[in-house]
Amino acid sequence: MAKEELDDRTPARRTNGTMRWEPVNGRLLDVEDLHVEFRTREGVAKAINGASFTLDEGETLAILGESGSGKSVTAQAIMGILDSPPGFVTGGAIKYCGKDLLTLPRRVREKVRGTEIAMIFQDALSALNPVFQVGWQIAEMFRVHRGLNKSDALDEAVRLMERVRIPAARERAKAYPHQFSGGMRQRIMIAMAIALDPAVLIADEPTTALDVTVQAQIMELLADLQDERKMGLILITHDLGVVADVADRIAVMYAGRLVEGANVFDLYAKPAHPYTKGLLESIPRLDQKGETLSAIGGLPPNLTRIPAGCAFHPRCKYAQDICKADPPPPLLDLGGRTSACHFAREVLNDEL
Repeated sequence: MAKEELDDRTPARRTNGTMRWEPVNGRLLDVEDLHVEFRTREGVAKAINGASFTLDEGETLAILGESGSGKSVTAQAIMGILDSPPGFVTGGAIKYCGKDLLTLPRRVREKVRGTEIAMIFQDALSALNPVFQVGWQIAEMFRVHRGLNKSDALDEAVRLMERVRIPAARERAKAYPHQFSGGMRQRIMIAMAIALDPAVLIADEPTTALDVTVQAQIMELLADLQDERKMGLILITHDLGVVADVADRIAVMYAGRLVEGANVFDLYAKPAHPYTKGLLESIPRLDQKGETLSAIGGLPPNLTRIPAGCAFHPRCKYAQDICKADPPPPLLDLGGRTSACHFAREVLNDEL
């Protein structure tokens, strides 16, 4: 990225011969009161309702929640790849290195995407082009963004394939996506995402449909790459087991809102929101053999008709009258952790 392509007021540093944006006091990303809605024939679906979180250099933030909670939409809004229409960002700010991406000129934001902030998509087979060799697809990043010729770009692609532990990388670079296993395709997606050495990597369900052994290998690879490059990593998943060993902090989403935030140790030890508590209790445990598995009753709300009061109250075993009438408070500070629940302190102390 040439220096003149950066915003004049954005501090920059030179990395690998290119100008890079400079974090503000170690802070890479600051999402503030983000609102996203989808305008459909059935009505307006409020997918994100005031989400706020931060990401620092070298930090791993896991965003957890059921399908439909707004995790992937949040990632798409950060990347600037929402389908519009029907999706629209209607409020808030997405600050990268202190600058609001939502207010940047389109040309500048396109330069941020891929070079500064990159994303690993959920379905690698759908994300990869089936009619081009994988080496060509990875090399395209270097041809388009770095101006390398075809030969040098392919050499860089092979180097990245070797880095993500694909055996016989130069020969496999000539293969097509369908000729790889699910785990190998995910490695190809990771290679494409890290090609331009981004400062922020968003991994959207990177272990979906992979067996347990391959899941562990992918998560280990992401952790190694993050440590090597000092990236900030946002890990989007519904699987609490996947993030237990890799996340520094966890943000829990429900119906487009962040309902709890804490470091991984505090959240697993003592959740402060009934929804988080329900998610943790629903994880199968070896010491509960033969017992009935706990589950959260009901279904997530229709985002075109979110219930009044707390959106979780129809499924919450702790719900009281105030939960049905009054919206939950903003994230309450409980001493290094936050929770958006009228009875957060009682849930934390297990007093309900």
